[in-house]
Formats: sequence, structure tokens, C-alpha cells
Amino acid sequence: MKHSRTSRIGVTAAVAALALLPGTAAVATAASPGAATPAGATSAEVTSTGAVAAPKGSGWLRLGHLSPDTKSVDVSVSALSGGSTVFELDGVGYGDVSGYESLPTGSYTVSMVPAGASSSSVPVISETVRISAKEATTVAAYGSSDDLKVRTFADDLTEPGADKARIRLIQASTTTPEVDVMTSTGQAIVEGAQAGSATRYAEIDAGDWSLELTGGDVRDTADVTVRPGSVTTLFVLDTADGGLTVQPVLDSSSVGDVPEGGVDTGGGFLTGDSLAALPFASWVRTVPGPVMT
Repeated sequence: MKHSRTSRIGVTAAVAALALLPGTAAVATAASPGAATPAGATSAEVTSTGAVAAPKGSGWLRLGHLSPDTKSVDVSVSALSGGSTVFELDGVGYGDVSGYESLPTGSYTVSMVPAGASSSSVPVISETVRISAKEATTVAAYGSSDDLKVRTFADDLTEPGADKARIRLIQASTTTPEVDVMTSTGQAIVEGAQAGSATRYAEIDAGDWSLELTGGDVRDTADVTVRPGSVTTLFVLDTADGGLTVQPVLDSSSVGDVPEGGVDTGGGFLTGDSLAALPFASWVRTVPGPVMT
């Protein structure tokens, strides 16, 4: 995935790569307690970097390709006012999630065309997204290629407590209509998660977790590690052999340099009371019905 920026509109957020052990850098500042600078990730290797400044009147945007049978795409982000392209990503493949890009507040159009297509090509999909000050946003394409959809997710980068981590789950699999995720001990994380849905963030104990994924007749397992102080999104994706897997993507981490200005993104994608300081296995059990809607 190749990145290019075509106008000087702010500081680019730190970009890192991702395996099953996420890790990039950022902590809250004294002026904004409990908030962290966003990290970037793709599905490769882990890199730890220093945090970056949050320019006044700007937010962050990252992009994801979550459609298993859609070939690689080139993505452009253009200002809705004036139409100028502010940055581009080339050769974005399935499972790729870009690093965060710092953008001035305002409305932007995210367009995707087949990789290598001319700039005048009709986008296979496009979406308008609003960037708000000091807020982080993920825009992702998901679903099968003949029913491609795009969705915008608000990323809550509030820093977890000591020796804790914060996670949420985004269901992007097309293998089955619904997916259940449980711990290896049989306790539910989410039940009946539909494609394109996301849970609220939950605070959990940092460490290693073994997860079991079930959708219809498909059953798979995935091991994930969440580091202390990290905020992570767990993407449920398809495997090449028709199975299910979980890909962790780091949203932010408390390891590294202190950023110049914090991030306060509010309550996360779904509204509701905080699930702070709950053990991982208690996530679903504390509220009636499944967490994901």
C-alpha cells in the first residue's frame, strides 16, 4: 500500500504496520487527560514510533479495505469544497488498514477505483465523511464485490487504566450472515454480529486472549495479544479457505512520546454507558442482550 499526499494540510499521523501483536506510540497530554494520539496500522509487521502533534482545528482519518473478493484499489480523499485531492493510497488490498492522516476539519469525499485505473475512472464506491476537531474516524469498504458497502466508524481513543487495554470489534466477514465470538472458556464476547456492525469499546485486562469464532457451520479460533495502555479494533475477516479470523489493528497506544495536544473522540461508535474496568469475559454479561447491534 503506497501513500502519497498531494497538498500540505497538516501533520501526518504516525504510520505503523500490524501483525497479531499491535504496537505504535502515543499517550495523553496533561492538557487532555485520558486521551491519546492515534496510531496507524497495516497487516504486516509491528513498528513503534513517536506520537505526532494534533494541529488546531484538525482530526484524523484512516481507511480500510475489508471486502474479501474485491481486488486491490487506489483510494483518494478529496475536499468536498473545491474538490482538491488531499491524499491518496495506491494498491490497497484486502485486510489493509491505513495509518491515520491528519486533516483540517471539514467534509471530504473518499473514492475507490481499481488499482492502476486512471484518475478519471468511475469509482467503484465513494463516501462523504465529516472530519471534526481532535476526533479520529475510520472509513471502511466491506461486503462482497457485487454488494460493496462503505461505513464510517468513530474511533474512541480514550486511554485505558493502568495494566488495562481497550478494545472494540468490527464484524466485516462475508462468510456467514452473523458471527459469534467467545473466549476459549466459552464466555460470550458478542453474539449475532452482522456485517458492518461494531461494538462499543470495552476496557479489559491486557494480555493474551484465545477467541473462538462461529458463523453457521464455520468455526475457527484466533489468538490475539493486547498491550497495556493500548486501544485496539478487532476486525473479523474471512480467510482464503472460507474460514474466519480476527485481525487486531491498533487505534492508539500509551507507549512513546507525548503528543502536542490530545484526542477526545467521545463515546465511541455505539452509544451507551461505559464498560470501563470490566474483565474481558464480563463484556456481554453486564448488559441485556448482545453488545453489538
